[in-house]
Amino acid sequence: MPGLLLHCAGPLQSWGQHSHFNQRDTAPFPTRSGILGLLAAALGRSRDEPVDDLARLGVTVRVDRPGVLLRDLHTVGGGLAAAATVTTAQGKKRSGDTTTLLSHRYYLADAAFTVAVTSASQATLLLECAHALRAPRWPLFLGRRACPPTGPLFLGLVDDTLHHLMGLPIAAEAPRAGTAARTVDVLSDRPLDRLPLPDGAHGSDPAEAAHPATSLNDQPVTYHPNRRTYRARPLYRRTVTPPSQQWGGLGTDYLQALGDYARRHFDTREGNRP
Repeated sequence: MPGLLLHCAGPLQSWGQHSHFNQRDTAPFPTRSGILGLLAAALGRSRDEPVDDLARLGVTVRVDRPGVLLRDLHTVGGGLAAAATVTTAQGKKRSGDTTTLLSHRYYLADAAFTVAVTSASQATLLLECAHALRAPRWPLFLGRRACPPTGPLFLGLVDDTLHHLMGLPIAAEAPRAGTAARTVDVLSDRPLDRLPLPDGAHGSDPAEAAHPATSLNDQPVTYHPNRRTYRARPLYRRTVTPPSQQWGGLGTDYLQALGDYARRHFDTREGNRP
């Protein structure tokens, strides 16, 4: 199936899942709404434009490095006069010791994900997204504006997307000799029982991956700031043990492994290489 390949990595990422008011959480992996919102930003769509076409795209995530959960404590309104502090739900102003609000914001530190965005029937949209990712209309972020990606974000527009998702180098160091084999999780909005595995890899029971592990409320209906709406969608999961040679390392080692893979497997015409 044709699609886009993305590499989501950076010092911080935050993919809000149940964020409300002063509690801003993050899912442990890129959400559908986050990835599709990234594509909408690259295309230059305003928040009140329809996203029905983007919402039909499939999103599959390979967890290269899960990262470390980081909590950032913010204060709002401290040291200000009461009239300048945060307005309450009743339209009044806080007073005394209540003028300062605490905000807990969660991030994934040093995480890395490889993402496949697929469609069997939207070739034109995929091509538009590929061009937009090369020259985005608006800056791209990994969930929040404080989380810019490290490059390359766009890896390519390819035909057999899931095959390459599972074959691309993993942005993590290989397990040390004598230690247990390391696994990666694959998460998708589609069944994963027929997930193509690279030579030397083995995965968890495909029969289990044919059924949803749970559901997430991250299918975007609209990104309009005044009526942002999401629907529930199924989440399929499969655990894979990659071959030892697939671990690409960190930093320049990973970039070198990525470039070697692209030269061997990708169409090297402009627009189809990282």
